[in-house]
Order: sequence, then structure tokens, then C-alpha cells
Amino acid sequence: MAFVGTHEHSLDVKGRLVLPAKFRSHFSGDAYLTMYAGCIALWTPESFDAMAARLKEQVRNGEVEAQAYRALAPSSELVRPDAQGRVMISERLREHASLEHEVAVCGALDRIEIWNPTRWAVVAQGLNQSLADAFLDGAGI
Repeated sequence: MAFVGTHEHSLDVKGRLVLPAKFRSHFSGDAYLTMYAGCIALWTPESFDAMAARLKEQVRNGEVEAQAYRALAPSSELVRPDAQGRVMISERLREHASLEHEVAVCGALDRIEIWNPTRWAVVAQGLNQSLADAFLDGAGI
């Protein structure tokens, strides 16, 4: 399953996010929240395990510092959506991504990214051109 699309959502007063309906069925059990580049990533157990394995291999190959792999577990949280499809986002993770009330929930193929809407608007501006350039160069074909 590839996670796609952008959805405007909000956190409740307890810091819970209602997952977009099209994503909920993929998060009926455990899930992982991690700090990510300027946002928070939500992973299925399978995609989290695959990402951790890729990171471990990159450390083994000397492409990434060992500290990055060491930091993954303490900067991640195991969560389980409740019956309403809400996941609790800790204050620590909300602070990392500057999340307040409104959020942008963005599909990122193997994960979901949860962004501060202002930050997302800045990032999104360059994405369309990057994708167009990649396709022109033959990427993904």
C-alpha cells in the first residue's frame, strides 16, 4: 500500500490525531511514530522494520553514522490507534515538528508524514518542480 494525498486535520486538546479514513485500515494494530526531517513520520510495523533494516545496512556500509541508528529507538514511539482511529502524539514529538492545533497529514508512499501546515507549505512549493525534474531525467520509469 502506498500512502498518497494530503489531508488537513487537527489535533485535539490531548494531542490526538484522527487518521484520515483512507489510511485507518492500515493502522488497525500497532504503529510507530518517529522524528523525521521537520515533521513526524507514522509507519506501519512492516515499513518501520524495513526502514530500520535499511538504516542498519547504511551504518554497516559506512554511509551513515552509527549514532543515527542508535538514536532511532529512543526517538520513536509505539502507538495503537483507538476505536475512533486516533493516535496520541506525545508532547516531545509535537514540539519536534512544531505541531499545534492544525496539521497537514501527507502520504509519503511508505509512511505518513505529519507536518505543521506552515512548514509543509514551504516544503511543498519545491516538491512539484523536483518531481517534474526527476521524471524528465527518467526517474521512476
